[in-house]
Amino acid sequence: MKLACLPMYDLDPVRDATDAWWDGLARACRAESFSDVPDELWRGGTREDFWRAPDLLLSQTCGYPLLKHFMAHLTLLATPIYGADGCYGANYCSLIVVHAESKAETLEDLRGGICAINDWDSQSGMNVLRHTLAPLAHDGRFFAGVKVAGKHQLSVAMIKRGEADVAAIDCVTHGLMSRHDPDSVAGTHVLAQTQAAPALPYVTAKHTNQTDRARLRAALNRALEDPDLADARDALMIKGFADPTLADYKIMLEMEAGAAAAGYPVLQ
Repeated sequence: MKLACLPMYDLDPVRDATDAWWDGLARACRAESFSDVPDELWRGGTREDFWRAPDLLLSQTCGYPLLKHFMAHLTLLATPIYGADGCYGANYCSLIVVHAESKAETLEDLRGGICAINDWDSQSGMNVLRHTLAPLAHDGRFFAGVKVAGKHQLSVAMIKRGEADVAAIDCVTHGLMSRHDPDSVAGTHVLAQTQAAPALPYVTAKHTNQTDRARLRAALNRALEDPDLADARDALMIKGFADPTLADYKIMLEMEAGAAAAGYPVLQ
């Protein structure tokens, strides 16, 4: 049996919608003659180990670690188009979030504060924020400290509790939180948006042949057109799929290189 996992936006308030979306995707895959489609999504262990699994059928990852660490393991299938504020076609940005009572009015006002990130390997939580702040850094530093929360939701919670002053939050995650769990973002404020980049891609195992990749892409289209999945798509803010190339994702590495060239190779 193949493996499937959709870990990137698997927030608790939309878990039922994620499962419903997978049920539809699984039906679509079977309609495209895949016979080893799992009934349920994998939610055990680490997603990094999962992304290295040779029997991976379908998953979603972040473009930055895909380029940095998983090119030998994953193949790009398609990029979702989301309906969240901060999405522009197949591109998305991060929202720079502060406490509702923060006195910060500009990015410069955040200097010397505490930053929360979801992960050092994140485009939306770290790489794009580093790129955004690089022109403002002095001697390679901008913040007094950086804390790793583990998830965007936990970064927002740290801001609410006063344990951090700012975080860059994936606009899709923020949109899902705002819509399905408004209390989770209450007491926070969006100060600014970052530059946009291609959204989080759907992927399959690297060795998946061209024919099977085409069948998987067709399955995504089937799921988009399935009226029984309308509620799940709406809950997850999925509007469609686009077909950017890996070259389009290289803007993320350009952000990394630009920050380093500006003397800010590490978010700190």
